[in-house]
Amino acid sequence: MTSVTQSNPDIEISRRRLLGTVGAAGAAGLALGGASGALAHSALAGSGSGSASGAAGSLASLGATQVAFHGDHQAGITTPLQAKGHVVAFDLAPGAGRTEAAALLRRWSDTARRLMAGETAPTADSGVALDAGPSSLTVTFGFGHSFFERTGLGARRPAALDPLPDFSSDRLDAQRSNGDLWVQIGANDGLVAFHALRALQKDAGDAARIRWQMNGFNRSPGATGTPMTARNLMGQVDGTGNPKPSEPDFDQRIFVAAAGPGPAEHAWMGGGSYAVVRRIRMLLDDWDKQSLAQQEQVIGRTKATGAPLTGGGETTEMELDKIGPDGKPVIPSNAHARISAPEQNGGAAMLRRPFSFHDGIGSDGAPDAGLLFICWQADPLRGFVPVQRKLDRGDALSAFIRHESSGLYAVPPGPRSGEYVGQRLLEG
Repeated sequence: MTSVTQSNPDIEISRRRLLGTVGAAGAAGLALGGASGALAHSALAGSGSGSASGAAGSLASLGATQVAFHGDHQAGITTPLQAKGHVVAFDLAPGAGRTEAAALLRRWSDTARRLMAGETAPTADSGVALDAGPSSLTVTFGFGHSFFERTGLGARRPAALDPLPDFSSDRLDAQRSNGDLWVQIGANDGLVAFHALRALQKDAGDAARIRWQMNGFNRSPGATGTPMTARNLMGQVDGTGNPKPSEPDFDQRIFVAAAGPGPAEHAWMGGGSYAVVRRIRMLLDDWDKQSLAQQEQVIGRTKATGAPLTGGGETTEMELDKIGPDGKPVIPSNAHARISAPEQNGGAAMLRRPFSFHDGIGSDGAPDAGLLFICWQADPLRGFVPVQRKLDRGDALSAFIRHESSGLYAVPPGPRSGEYVGQRLLEG
């Protein structure tokens, strides 16, 4: 059977016409709404009956939604959670340096830009996603600590990228941690996400090799009657206390200042952010043995709504000083929500944007499942580190989780038109 690739001009023309129309809708603010489906249909109607896309009919708004590749910040940081995700780390190949890294980032950026627009990959497209639109695809790139020595850019490595401290609860697998380069892929369609992963892997060629790769998922958009904060595999509402872009200090907490107090060599990170990535295994069999009341005491919130144990709704402020009839704090002193609260950590804040994972059932019958924890902050020494130190000392949840891999990555700002990601570092 003949495979469908980029060389089929009817398919390529159809997809270009379709996404050109959807792209125009996005520029007008319509790609996120129901109007995009009608616009996609009008593009397809004139594409000819001989193309695969033309036979498929109009895209639903979920498939037509497009996220911009260019901008002040990279996509995939403040983008709403997507249904499918892949995170992958690469190491530069032996002998590869700054020149090879720049060429790789140029290739990756071109591929990411095209795929996020719903186009085919620039070379040897596999045809996996030909029937789909962009489906909110995002591709985000970052640099690990080791990248800077490998490329001769040690003087331009920010102090915020210093290795994370050891935590007593860590059970880290070195082979599934760190890496020279890090890529996060998210989409609302599993085939679209896999297509991007496969294309970027092929783009790496001889310049870089995969160090580790993990797959994740979230609830699909539209699966609930109204938009809700995501739940993790413990069934808990997860992400209630996230800082919000509407807050006046959001950018200050999440993104590196464009003109900060650091040396000029670090100015390339202005508008960027730092990602901490942790594979956190959940000991679900142990967790499920706890009563509902015990689970809520561990977390400090009700399971059904995510409201604090002191009452109200999900977004109600916790009354950390409230004492119950038994003379004890209503929210226990070792409750996860109490210990991780910004007001308990000098205002330390991070934007959590995780994926759940399930990698099968072990020989003992226990699921290898949990959270691909990803958090964003302007400085991990003021975001993740102080919070994790406190959690490490007495979080009741620690008995039910295991940190199995870890990485910290400098994620540069979004590329300007005509730029590739990281160009200001590699060519500055």
